[in-house]
Amino acid sequence: MKIQNKLFVFLFSFSLILVTVLVSLMQWSIDKGMIEYVISKEVETLKPVLSKLADEYEIDNSWRSMVGKNHKFGQLIHQKLAGNDFEIEKNARPPRKQGFKKQAHRPPHLADRRPPTSLPDNNNRPPFPPQREAHYALLDSKEVLIAGSYPAKLEYTKTPIELNNQVIGFVAISKRNELTQGYEVDFIEQQQKYLWLIALIVMLLVALLTLPLARHIVEPIKLITRGMHKLTQGDYQQSIDLKRQDELSELSRDFNELALTLTKNESARKRWLANISHELRTPVAILRGELEAMLDKVRPLTLTNIASAHDEVKHLQRLIDDLNQLTSADIGGMGYRKHAEELVSLFQNEAGKYRGYLADAGITLLLDLAVDEANIYADKTRLYQLFENIINNCIKYSGASELKVSLTVDKTVEQLTENDKGTVTITIEDNGIGVDEAHLAHLFEYLYRVEDSRNRETGGFGLGLSICQHIVIAHQGKINATASSLGGLALIITLPLA
Repeated sequence: MKIQNKLFVFLFSFSLILVTVLVSLMQWSIDKGMIEYVISKEVETLKPVLSKLADEYEIDNSWRSMVGKNHKFGQLIHQKLAGNDFEIEKNARPPRKQGFKKQAHRPPHLADRRPPTSLPDNNNRPPFPPQREAHYALLDSKEVLIAGSYPAKLEYTKTPIELNNQVIGFVAISKRNELTQGYEVDFIEQQQKYLWLIALIVMLLVALLTLPLARHIVEPIKLITRGMHKLTQGDYQQSIDLKRQDELSELSRDFNELALTLTKNESARKRWLANISHELRTPVAILRGELEAMLDKVRPLTLTNIASAHDEVKHLQRLIDDLNQLTSADIGGMGYRKHAEELVSLFQNEAGKYRGYLADAGITLLLDLAVDEANIYADKTRLYQLFENIINNCIKYSGASELKVSLTVDKTVEQLTENDKGTVTITIEDNGIGVDEAHLAHLFEYLYRVEDSRNRETGGFGLGLSICQHIVIAHQGKINATASSLGGLALIITLPLA
């Protein structure tokens, strides 16, 4: 079953259960309220009986005249109820679209409260009315039965009988849980019909509203599902714009980011394949040409020509080695043996070697070590590889005459946490031809070369800075390229202090 249908069934079922429960509770409330109303009206109607009973008590100053007189007590109740028929019926309101039926019903609130029709038997025992009929009893001040029917298992409404401001007894009227006849029953049945009619109308409205609501909720999911299906087929040019302010809108934004990322990755993959094919084809083509020329005796088989072919082999070997390193870095295969290292002394110890290497290329090395020490947790061998790659990059591509290395430490108290001891920033910049700002963000991509300043004759593949980035990231650091204050390129490396 589709989500839309499931959602519709769920909402409709929940509404149906809720409406059914509400109607049932309202029916229960109406029934209870009507029973309480009938009892209260009956008590009000029998108040004159209380005066007559008080008069009976006053004759002997006791209930002697009423003890066991079930018939006499029943007549008092019956006469009062029968004597109020016209008065009650005149004030009663019949059900809508229905008049009073003459001699068809007793008064609305007394119709099912008739006293027992049978008289006491020869032993003067009161008849026991059916469970559904009302029971009437006369009790003394201690609630002991004087006359009438008083089953102990029933609940009663007890109205006090007073004489000279003293309670001398009670008239007890049994309570019941349901009505069986009379206008009240007609009213309750009418209300039940109206309630269920209203419930039916409500459920029709719920059905009419739930179906478009389910469609409104599910439609964005369908759009995202169709978009995901196209992504799985390789069509990454997808964008979903949902004008909503909910989780589905956030999901659509994430979908768009995923599509954009996949597009970039696909472009990078195609560029990678094109570049690596070119890089591999060029040295292989040159090597093949030189070897074939010597085989065809177009070029003589001399040490010079063999050395030229050997250079192409080394060129190809360096490319394969760099690719192998990058592949190892991507899959986490580059090993690191980290120890506590001190950068300031490391630079000072290696400065002589770097100066000589740079001097051979006509570049002057300047050191600006603004701190006395900078302790980090690193692999010294990988750090040497990092700096050597950057220096080789400067020698081969920059055309600079000066290379400056600066080292600063940032221990700003506001930025430090319990496990953060600050950072050390290494800035390596030159005064060469520099790189256009448009290329700066791409310098760390595989096989990316700026054609104005990078060419194959210098032996570059566009992989050195990619390797540098992997090394820095493995040390929980960052590396960025920006314009140098000296006029060339600046590489800024940030590493955490130990």
